[in-house]
Amino acid sequence: MRFARILSLIERKAHLLLHSIQTIMDDKNLRRVTDFLKQLQSGIIAALSSQDNQLTHREDAWSRPEGGGGRTYLLENGSHIEKAGINYSDVHGAALPQSASAQRPELTASPFRACGVSVVIHPKNPYIPTSHMNVRFFCAQPKDRPSSWWFGGGFDLTPYYAYEEDAIHWHQNAQSACEPFGAELYPKFKALCDRYFFLPHRNEARGIGGLFFDDFNQGGFDNAFQFMQSVGQHYMPAYLPIFERRKHQSYGEEELNFQQYRRGRYVEFNLLYDRGTLFGLQSKGRTESILMSLPPMVRWDYNRSFDPQSAESDLVENYLKPRDWLPVN
Repeated sequence: MRFARILSLIERKAHLLLHSIQTIMDDKNLRRVTDFLKQLQSGIIAALSSQDNQLTHREDAWSRPEGGGGRTYLLENGSHIEKAGINYSDVHGAALPQSASAQRPELTASPFRACGVSVVIHPKNPYIPTSHMNVRFFCAQPKDRPSSWWFGGGFDLTPYYAYEEDAIHWHQNAQSACEPFGAELYPKFKALCDRYFFLPHRNEARGIGGLFFDDFNQGGFDNAFQFMQSVGQHYMPAYLPIFERRKHQSYGEEELNFQQYRRGRYVEFNLLYDRGTLFGLQSKGRTESILMSLPPMVRWDYNRSFDPQSAESDLVENYLKPRDWLPVN
């Protein structure tokens, strides 16, 4: 009899859990979010394809045993793009992973749903920067509490050979994405980006930053959703002019060697510190989609040094340090 009561209690909790997840999934606002994310993914695929007609296209629709799934789209081996991953995911489960609840401990182990688009572009030409963009939405249903929701995301740029005009253009678009929602948001989220995309063991920034925001529900759902959309929609206008400006610039083995060396820093950050990677792995997501952000060709050289007057030293000394990139009016 005791075993039967325990079994009944487990079944009841499982039913309540399923009901909680279903309540989250039925939210009409969440359908608005997933519709936008799917459109954003398709738009970025189209925009990148228009820049490089030699690309190989690979598409995988996948499902996750614990709940949900997604669509991974890979562009590779083009004339200008070595590898670009554009991933859409929409997953749900019984317990929010630690990487997503670190700032919200009251939500630990709560039923959750998470959806987002993540983009990483690794160009062939070392003069074209690598770029990353992610926008996401989380909602969770803690026991005996109202459901919680928030948006997160941003975009950042990782040049190998840096140009001030590119950095200014990138940050002007980041500012434009934030401006309609409050003049304080760009400096706030720019500073968060500088702190987040930093490798403590190297005492070095990953790139020149951009925007990073999380736990964002300012002004209610409509305002927060519109802000997330603005960030996603400003990504291609921020990146494509830089891509077009640099894609025909000539380069040789020396530049490729340095590109691969700097890509090693990108790998180190993603595997050691990136919360998106950690969330995907902790939530038992699709490994191939989670690690699509890694570049195809990388190198690590022991204690490498450069001529202080070189372009390679210029990158490290003058660009991989937080600074205000916006022109003074």
